[in-house]
Amino acid sequence: MSDLFNQRKKLLQEQHSKLIAKKNTPEELGNGIYKRFHNPVVTSDHIPLNWRYDFNPETNPFLMERFGINAAFNAGAIKVKGKYLLVVRVEGNDRKSFFALAESDSPTEGFVFRDTPITIPETENPDTNVYDMRLTEHEDGWIYGIFCTERKDTRVPASDTSSAIAQAGILRTKDLENWERLPDLKTNSEQQRNVVLHPEFVDTKYALYTRPQDGFIDAGSGGGIGWALVDSMENAVVDNELVIDQRVYHTIKEVKNGQGPAPLKTDRGWLHLAHGVRNTAAGLRYVLYMFMTSLKEPWKVTHRPGGHFIAPHGKERVGDVSNVIFANGWVRDDDDNVYVYYASSDTRMHVAETSIAQLIDYVVNTPEDGLRSLISVETINQIIHANEVFIEKN
Repeated sequence: MSDLFNQRKKLLQEQHSKLIAKKNTPEELGNGIYKRFHNPVVTSDHIPLNWRYDFNPETNPFLMERFGINAAFNAGAIKVKGKYLLVVRVEGNDRKSFFALAESDSPTEGFVFRDTPITIPETENPDTNVYDMRLTEHEDGWIYGIFCTERKDTRVPASDTSSAIAQAGILRTKDLENWERLPDLKTNSEQQRNVVLHPEFVDTKYALYTRPQDGFIDAGSGGGIGWALVDSMENAVVDNELVIDQRVYHTIKEVKNGQGPAPLKTDRGWLHLAHGVRNTAAGLRYVLYMFMTSLKEPWKVTHRPGGHFIAPHGKERVGDVSNVIFANGWVRDDDDNVYVYYASSDTRMHVAETSIAQLIDYVVNTPEDGLRSLISVETINQIIHANEVFIEKN
């Protein structure tokens, strides 16, 4: 072996080991709702070296990267047998995404990818691209992964090489190692992304949060977070969709919105995390927001705190697709701490720590969006007045 090869190999291995072992600390103050952590939990540099490099000096004398990784983001999350597990969307330099499972004993650091990526069986209509898996541990005993399967729209002229059709692919597993591919979800909607399985049966049926949409990018007459029931996940067919959280003009969700991970059950209701999209002069801006639905009727929204829950901040604003925060995974720990795994700018994964008590307080007591500037001012004045009364009494 040449000195160049040996030196590069040593440095690559040292840097990778140092990255995995890097400690992650929370911000000192936060906003009282959650605390961000200073470092990303997963990046493209976390991808195993032997996925990217051919370590045979005869076939790769310069130790070049043979399979480049562009990003690692939009991870589904779950905790199993004491391990925090992220099913990460990994995107190669070739723009194709695939899934890979990273795990750690800690919720905030030390994530290591398993030996190989997840192999997703194809249907009779092969996926061109797969991404953004939501994981749900359902009461039927299976762990389901619902993801976006994207294929070229064959109805457009041959010169149009960007039009796509997105639908919901479905997997299930018992051990997060062996994955069974089920038929894609069938709905009456032209496009389906951001489909999430509710963790419990509803009226003996499986319940899904959907996102009906007319086009791949534009919501058209569709859009909003939908609710649907299906008889079986083995042949999931949606006959009717009810939009339970609509897009609204001049809000954080005026262009698009979609369910994030499966909701968390609390004694006050189901906690939901979602993403909202609005248009700006610099392009689309993605943020996270929350709402709560009824325990007994999960399709009925009971609380809608106004504004965003997490928005791009600092370095999070810069990346492959800038000004984007997206989440499709969170973990509720045994002590009711909650770890929100979110991606920034389609590039890397972060974590924020909060609790069930904090999230309930936030969702129940944060004022709703009044939808007009005057209402915003009135809301602030109410807080100011309440503080004045409190100070006078104390």
